[in-house]
Amino acid sequence: MILFCIRKAFFDFWDHFLPSVLCNLGFIVVLSLPMLAPAAVGKLQPELGMAVFAVGVVVSFVYLGVASMIARDIVSYQAPEWATIPLYVRQTWKASVALALIYLLHIFLLSIALPVYIAMGTVLSLAAMAFLFWASIIWLVASVFYLPIRAQLDSQIGKILKKSFLIVFDNTGFALVVAFGALTVLLLSMFTALLLPGIMGVLIWVNSALKLRLYKYDYLNEHPAANRRHIPWDELLHDDRERVGKRSFRGMIFPWKE
Repeated sequence: MILFCIRKAFFDFWDHFLPSVLCNLGFIVVLSLPMLAPAAVGKLQPELGMAVFAVGVVVSFVYLGVASMIARDIVSYQAPEWATIPLYVRQTWKASVALALIYLLHIFLLSIALPVYIAMGTVLSLAAMAFLFWASIIWLVASVFYLPIRAQLDSQIGKILKKSFLIVFDNTGFALVVAFGALTVLLLSMFTALLLPGIMGVLIWVNSALKLRLYKYDYLNEHPAANRRHIPWDELLHDDRERVGKRSFRGMIFPWKE
């Protein structure tokens, strides 16, 4: 299932190369606000620089929420349409702002707690730092599924958070692979200044992974007595494998010749 997920995500990105690159370019522009503006403003007033950074992060996450909806369309074999962007903004901005605020709060709490615990130098402070570390890891892995769940499953912030953690705890190995894959794509994108595969590469990957994993729950709902450890993935992925099809290098470059 994981190998097919990698293959599907790659070809989904390849088949929608131009719109994906355009989305990446837009994200680079939006990301410049929290990355560059605070330094310029902070020279005049540090507090204002921090406020500009926070606003920039929120705007970036709103952009990510819309981009995730476009990625959902792509992995669902639908052609992305720019005309849907205003609708997607209205549908996702609340959930996106909530995610941004949680991340900002997470960073703020760590920036306060870690120096205090390090300065204490006690066994209890070491235990507290260990707890913060693992809690942060669990949250970061769960947050990978937040925007895909908003795009594919639910619009209520509380339910999105709950389902994000349920995915992690019910599919721990799968969740770790998806999170590691997202991190790998993001790191590779650094070599192209986030242009390729870029943020759309990440969002297509995580949306594709969630879409395929949800087949498990559809199957278990239809077969409540089935063994959860033995999911017939070959059967469940048959239609998607047919849609993705067999590809050759020549067909990727010159699809009209096949």
